[in-house]
Amino acid sequence: MMLSSLLPSAGDGNCYYILTEDCTYGSKYFQAGNMCFCSERSYLRNFSSEGPPACFLRVVMLDDSSTVTVNIELLQPLREETAALLLAVGSHTERLNYFLERLSLEAALRAVPGQKVTVEVDRQRLPGVVRYVGSVCGKSSAALAPCFFGVELQGEGENRGRSDGSYHGTEYFKCKRNCGVFLPFSRIQFSPVVDDDYMKQKPKLDTEEEVPVKVGDAVSFYVDEVLTKGVAMAVYKEGTQWFVTVCPEEEGTTDIFRDIPMDSIMKESLQSLFPPLESSMGLGHPNQLKHEISESSAECPSGNPSLEVNSMVQITLDKGNQVSGIIRWLGYLPQIKHKMAGVELDEDKGVTDGEWLGQYYFQCAPKRGLFVKLQSCQPDVRFQWPRDSELSLVDYGGQEVLPQAPDTSPPLRNEAAVRVLRGRMKGIQGHCNSCYMDAALFSLFSCTSVVDSMLFKPFPLCDRNVQSILRDEIVTPLRTTGFVHAGSMMHLREQLTEKGQCSSFTNAEKDPEEFLTLIMHQLLGIEPLLRLQSGGQEQDCYCYQIFMDKQEDLVVPDVQQLVERSFLSSELKLVEIPSCFIIQMPRFGKEYKMFSKIIPSLELDITDLLLDSPRECCVCGDVATLECSECFKDKMFSATGLKQFCSSCSRQVHSHPRRASHQPGRLQVPEAFARGGGRQVPREKLELFAVLCIETSHYVSFVKYGPGSQHWMFFDSMADRHGDENGFNIPTVTLCPEVAKYLDLPLAVLALEQPRDMDGVAKRLFCDAYMYMYQSKKMALYK
Repeated sequence: MMLSSLLPSAGDGNCYYILTEDCTYGSKYFQAGNMCFCSERSYLRNFSSEGPPACFLRVVMLDDSSTVTVNIELLQPLREETAALLLAVGSHTERLNYFLERLSLEAALRAVPGQKVTVEVDRQRLPGVVRYVGSVCGKSSAALAPCFFGVELQGEGENRGRSDGSYHGTEYFKCKRNCGVFLPFSRIQFSPVVDDDYMKQKPKLDTEEEVPVKVGDAVSFYVDEVLTKGVAMAVYKEGTQWFVTVCPEEEGTTDIFRDIPMDSIMKESLQSLFPPLESSMGLGHPNQLKHEISESSAECPSGNPSLEVNSMVQITLDKGNQVSGIIRWLGYLPQIKHKMAGVELDEDKGVTDGEWLGQYYFQCAPKRGLFVKLQSCQPDVRFQWPRDSELSLVDYGGQEVLPQAPDTSPPLRNEAAVRVLRGRMKGIQGHCNSCYMDAALFSLFSCTSVVDSMLFKPFPLCDRNVQSILRDEIVTPLRTTGFVHAGSMMHLREQLTEKGQCSSFTNAEKDPEEFLTLIMHQLLGIEPLLRLQSGGQEQDCYCYQIFMDKQEDLVVPDVQQLVERSFLSSELKLVEIPSCFIIQMPRFGKEYKMFSKIIPSLELDITDLLLDSPRECCVCGDVATLECSECFKDKMFSATGLKQFCSSCSRQVHSHPRRASHQPGRLQVPEAFARGGGRQVPREKLELFAVLCIETSHYVSFVKYGPGSQHWMFFDSMADRHGDENGFNIPTVTLCPEVAKYLDLPLAVLALEQPRDMDGVAKRLFCDAYMYMYQSKKMALYK
């Protein structure tokens, strides 16, 4: 992030920011979505002095007024009016989502009194009109007051409000009793239509500029003394000069957008440039017009016949510049004779957010939308996929793409895994921030079948379309050809965007646990992977996050120690042996890691973590009847394993004065073991099969493909790239037997190894671990 980008425009008294990731400061924990500020003078003093640029900024948190020091990489600057709108949203997560997705926030910034809206009151959507925009805090000493909307409810919303336009004794607008509400923008849907009665009352400002040309107007201009006609795609102002972005109405497969000064534009008569609307489709009710427009798009095919909604396309603009995106709408726009495509671009190179002449045809972030002639769109060559099953085509870099394989393919192990998966253009091809999903799916499906029930089992709430895409377009090609095309992944990401609760799965950075919970729980409806119990209450989850306080005696822990200490501190037990145990390490965001190095436990012993299972006395090996959490912290005992004892050993251990005050808890012993007879307690162990790692913002994975300690492979979905912004990523799978050298070392020796001196990619396994995946092959047979 450029330091200068953190500073708002000159003249602002304060600089406002939003946290984009969780962070800690001392004992305090701040969730992403918290907001903060510093004075402009403080900012300039921090960054304008001579010397190297500062990486941290001292700010004041708006929620609790505490002063903290934050890494500038976690901050995004806000204009004061934007910050005030976001501050009114109580949930930090919701606040950050609205900031990132922008659409509702931009609509709120444009909103004015008199604008018609739909509001959410008591979980119902009611019509109303904005009557007031601003603070309702009265005189406050706070650095920034949240901005609310005062709305007068109308129609079916009458008498469903809570005020007459007053709040805490102060009148902000007037309306009937119980017809007024004050709400944050997050509970309002804004309409571009302004209330007629309000506009009649509102005097026209003499200073308002009359812009003769609007978006969608037919215009003409001269190019090399030749009169050229076109359509205004955007109208904007730079300094005191107005410009119009024009798409010429010339045939061809290129949309040449020209930025013309307003003074050089002539507004055309629409009747002379296009067929009259009355004769072509009639001028009835707006809904009737919209219906007829939709029908006309099916009657008049044009452009590439393979293109449809959700097709990925490339568009050549002026000077040969290309942009890429996804078609979100197809049809005919008022006043334009060509069939048009509404495209959501990958970058901020558009001119709209899906709006045309006051009507939304699709929705996307501001400056990500573009309306172009359909014939100007060409299929994105990066995502071309052979459709003829009789053809065997050569893909990028000489990569042979084989015909689609049958539905059932076993996971790859040993030599088969090496033969099929190793190499360039192998694994899952990354595209547009997909690494979190690529690494997670490669880890779960390439070399193990522990969650294969996701692919076939008809769960009650299963989304069959998502299941078939996952099975037929991703897992089966991965296990048969060793390669999954980015187009197949985009197909899945579109389904997640459509059916999830977030509109950014096709382009934004996410975390693996968010993706796994969405696809496992909401879309495929599989049973939770983990059943936990704490204080008699059962908890179900798909991924387990390790929570623990920083402990001085634990410098370089292994996963076994972390899991045991986390379970003990939270008083958790496993209700049953999990077939798949996904564990998130104690780290928050890209910067904060509780431990600089974590040693993988190739086996995770969960015997002592199971609820009501037989336990072994840690002294004599007999059946344990008592457990002592305080002995767990005693350095006289081993660093791993919960501390449970038989009755006689417990008496002996707690006879020591240092442990006399301990209060062991009684264990539930199964009847077969309670009768004695020297039964040996069985050990329940899970085996490590994959590790997801992240250093800064890019996920990679290590996968164990065989029984030996050297049988590890390293996967990076964006290891290399072919071409520039119009090129494609090259996924790569490499063998990394060097990790065995370190895994075989005694823990004390391994703890002293310097990461910079480690061979190959071993450093990433030990220093960047984000998520460990363990399996029980025995339990997977029953899941």
